[in-house]
Amino acid sequence: MPRGLWERSFCLWGSLLWLSFGSSGHAPPAAQPKCTDFQNASLLWGTNLKVQFLFFSPSDPSCGQLLGKLSDIQNSEFNATLGTKIIIHGFRALGTKPSWIGAFIRALLRAADVNVIAVDWVYGSTGVYFSAVENVVKLSLEISRFLGKLLMLGVSESSIHIIGVSLGAHVGGMVGHFYKGQLGRITGLDPAGPEYTRASLEERLDATDALFVEAIHTDTDNLGIRIPVGHVDYFVNGGQDQPGCPAFIHAGYSYLICDHMRAVHLYLSALENSCPLMAFPCASYKDFLAGHCLDCFNPFLLACPRIGLVEQGGIKFEPLPKEVRVYLQTTSRAPYCVHHNLVEFLLQEPRKKDTNIEVTFLSSNITSSVKITIPKQQLQGRGIIAHPSPPCQINQVRFKFQVPGRVWKKDRSTIVGEFCTAPLPVHDSKNTVCLPEPVKLQASLPVFRDLKTACV
Repeated sequence: MPRGLWERSFCLWGSLLWLSFGSSGHAPPAAQPKCTDFQNASLLWGTNLKVQFLFFSPSDPSCGQLLGKLSDIQNSEFNATLGTKIIIHGFRALGTKPSWIGAFIRALLRAADVNVIAVDWVYGSTGVYFSAVENVVKLSLEISRFLGKLLMLGVSESSIHIIGVSLGAHVGGMVGHFYKGQLGRITGLDPAGPEYTRASLEERLDATDALFVEAIHTDTDNLGIRIPVGHVDYFVNGGQDQPGCPAFIHAGYSYLICDHMRAVHLYLSALENSCPLMAFPCASYKDFLAGHCLDCFNPFLLACPRIGLVEQGGIKFEPLPKEVRVYLQTTSRAPYCVHHNLVEFLLQEPRKKDTNIEVTFLSSNITSSVKITIPKQQLQGRGIIAHPSPPCQINQVRFKFQVPGRVWKKDRSTIVGEFCTAPLPVHDSKNTVCLPEPVKLQASLPVFRDLKTACV
């Protein structure tokens, strides 16, 4: 972000505050229509910043009430005693209303008794991405001025929750910075990466911008930021390629945007569904998949964070640690949630080569698999398997001892070992289930065993 804009922001901030609280105005403007929609911009004239603040209420969640003056807020159904959700969209390449915004607003209103305000800055976010970045400081000041009006009506800073998408996440971070980190919560949905990975803390979202800052990362290898920016940072499926998204460029626009927008759809699903999108702290996604991180004792004292509106993501202690990477897997479609299970195979005898075993859970018509590798001269291998059904609905487990294919010689190697599984988080051994008999596997031949787990 150009440094000049940042230096001018404080001067603009003072001017905007004066406009908000110091000017009295004269003739009343023409009456506003009852419902106002998002603006549409053109690539040719979409770089000017024309901000609209649209209020949505449970009585009519599809009707945006334009809030300009303080009197507009007072004459609306806005309730200063409730929490307030501020939604900020990101870069709009084609200058159109975000396709997800309507469903997002309705889901928020159904999930909680809150005020919902959408920030429409389609004009300033259209055209060239770098032009939109140039508008971030100015937009942040506009939003800060608007929040000042809410505070005049008795709204507390701690009751304000900003939900920013992509570039909008950094806008939310800057607004939080202007309020000295005293806003209640900021949620960044795949915060934008270009121009921000090496930005200063003042220019991007970071953990000091609110009392609780969280970020959901789904496209760290392309449009999203790859570094942690909150108290808790969810790296979904490792943070890069999301299941169900196109893997090849011939898919066009969907190939470019699918991973990036998955964060929005995950959060929307968390609002609409009760199944938990729970994550686990770990040093890396590789370590998580290898079964090295099984609970949330360190640093969350067993309170595993969850995506959604639950207070502080379900973390119940202070002070909050910062920039904690947490990992989870998902399915390819809503509601996306899975049940993570540790799977272990313990050989009776060590081998002189690595041992690869594919483990598959089967329930109804759903299968989920993971490959366990037991290093040579070792006995134990483990991994994490993600299955859409609860553990008690898994009927069978299938094993396949994988060996390199040889055209001239058929490998008839066999192994014998014990199999155990436990749902995450694994706080103790009480929930661990082991097959009653050892499992004997011959190379490349699948073996099935019944798996019976009690429902919780």
